[in-house]
Amino acid sequence: MWGTGALVLALHWLVLDGLAWRTSAASTHAPAVTFATRTLAPPVPAAPAPAAVAPSPPPIRTTPPVRKVPAPLAPAAPQPVASPEAVSATRPQGHAPEDLTDASTVAPEADAAVQTDPDTTLVADAAQPSQPVPAPASSPPPEEPPVLPGAIDIVPPGSAASAGASRAAPAVRIPPPMRLEFDVAGQAKKFNYSARAELLWQHDGQRYQARQQISLLLLGSRAQTSVGTLGPTGLLPERFGDRARSEQAAHFDYAQGRVTFSANTPDAPMAAGTQDRLSVFLQLGALLAAAPERYPSGTRINVATVSARAADVWSFTVEGEETLELPVGAVAAIQLERLPRRDYDQTAQVWLAPALGYLPVRIRLVQANGDFADLRLRSHSTP
Repeated sequence: MWGTGALVLALHWLVLDGLAWRTSAASTHAPAVTFATRTLAPPVPAAPAPAAVAPSPPPIRTTPPVRKVPAPLAPAAPQPVASPEAVSATRPQGHAPEDLTDASTVAPEADAAVQTDPDTTLVADAAQPSQPVPAPASSPPPEEPPVLPGAIDIVPPGSAASAGASRAAPAVRIPPPMRLEFDVAGQAKKFNYSARAELLWQHDGQRYQARQQISLLLLGSRAQTSVGTLGPTGLLPERFGDRARSEQAAHFDYAQGRVTFSANTPDAPMAAGTQDRLSVFLQLGALLAAAPERYPSGTRINVATVSARAADVWSFTVEGEETLELPVGAVAAIQLERLPRRDYDQTAQVWLAPALGYLPVRIRLVQANGDFADLRLRSHSTP
């Protein structure tokens, strides 16, 4: 038994030992197989191609523009000189639409307003400055304001021409000093108002002073003054002032024959007998007082009249005598009416009372926009 077992074990040993020998022999002749590992990195993205740079354009060569020299202009033909009658119908240089808030019409307004009238003391609309444009070499120099054709010119009824500059100055009779007080009814910018006004007229036979003031409750007052001398032709104003918020004035220079203005408007030529907006009513009274028969209905009286900013010619027509019912009572008076020559002119009516030395007892002023003031005599006294 033990022999059989030993035989089996020996066979197993031979088999196992043979397998091991074959295995080792095969390993010496066959190549060894090895396994290796590696890490694969992701591919690097290609860099973007640089943008194509457009070639810069060649510099542009500029040439200075060729300036054309204008051909010389032919000299303008001389213009004919206008007659004095034609000049009186034209508008003097520097003159603008009349005061829409004349001192006799309405006191200064509470709020500033924009308007085109140069004679008003309210705030005006300032235009934006523009670039100066050089005038052509052939442009004529600025014209001088036309000379007013005589300070006082009387045109008889039915006549189209004046009485003539060669005639002697009309006679005058100066009214006596007096204080006149008025009730005022008016309208300004559709606003109806009532006020009081006073005209103070004083003189000593050589010099005179006149002051007219109108006052409105809560709105203040406005005043006009005229100061000057008395001569054979009547009133000779030296200074006219118009005051509301501030004062503007006109100064009469008889030696130079010109009027200057504090408002920096152009000077205006003048002749002896030129009046201002206040003295003109007193001068009319002095004319009629001296020779009432010389001024029948239809007579036209042209008077050179100066405001605080410009000069013009005011033309009055004698309308005849009538009886007025005034706060002071019934008064006989001669009416004179100033008719407008332009669309923007003021219409004025004045009634002069012979019983009071032809001083005004009623004054009615109407503006082009419909505003008006009616001054009616309430009382009079010696100052």
